[in-house]
Amino acid sequence: MGCIPVRPSFSDWRLPLQFNDFHDSEGDTAFSLTTHPDAPPEGERWSTWDAAQHGPVPRPEWVITDLGAVDADLGVLKTGKEADVHLVHRWVPGTERELTMAAKRFRTGDHRLFHRDAGYLEGRRVRRSREMRAMARRTEFGKELVSGQWAAAEFGALGRLWELGLPVPYPIQLDGTEMLMEFIGSGRTAAPRLVQTRPDAELLAELFEQLRSSLRTLASEGWTHGDLSPYNVLLDGERLVLIDWPQIVDIIGNPQGFAFLERDVTTMCAWFTAKGLPVDAGELLGDLIAEATALG
Repeated sequence: MGCIPVRPSFSDWRLPLQFNDFHDSEGDTAFSLTTHPDAPPEGERWSTWDAAQHGPVPRPEWVITDLGAVDADLGVLKTGKEADVHLVHRWVPGTERELTMAAKRFRTGDHRLFHRDAGYLEGRRVRRSREMRAMARRTEFGKELVSGQWAAAEFGALGRLWELGLPVPYPIQLDGTEMLMEFIGSGRTAAPRLVQTRPDAELLAELFEQLRSSLRTLASEGWTHGDLSPYNVLLDGERLVLIDWPQIVDIIGNPQGFAFLERDVTTMCAWFTAKGLPVDAGELLGDLIAEATALG
């Protein structure tokens, strides 16, 4: 006579009961609640393209929009006044499509960014009074808002400047306080800042003409960079690329607009003069003021 199997009593069960108590999950993860959550097969994260705000169209052909793409952070490129810039590799697994991007991540918290924004934000308004109060009082919520406003301002500025044909990185996407943009450089080596270079006389003159043309286009739209210096101008081969635009200034709408314009001009002209190219800052400033005021 065979043995009668003993059924477990309720006292034998662990409480609370779990899904795997009723299923033999050993070697079978299809129905297990402990299966590792969805993650990319490679890289650190799935591409954030789908949920992000996108750059202007038509987009450059090299932009990867595939939702199956993955990203990996390759490390810090530079730290700045308001953000850190990382190098990010995006690729589509199983294909040869890949892209190196610059990821600018704006800081929050007690940092210089939150003590220097008053002059730049003149003329920019946040409609909701609660948000204005939070920004003015520098609450944690307010700091998040300021950081987000800087990120949105730079992303919007780069998009418009790109459309105007100015030498700026293409803004790929904006997701919260992280902006992904075109990486300026060769391979994974960033282009040098202008301050790090020693152009010969011929190239120096050509670079100044590039600068003059860019500043005139900006002024004709009523804008100036607001913090322009040889530290935020890159030399990509023989081409100037202007970077760091969160504080772009409305020359007419900002009460300090002309002061910001004058500072941009004198700072850049001083560098070119020190390198051996005598340039007239006053003459250039006068031309730019004429461009800006012609809008009215």
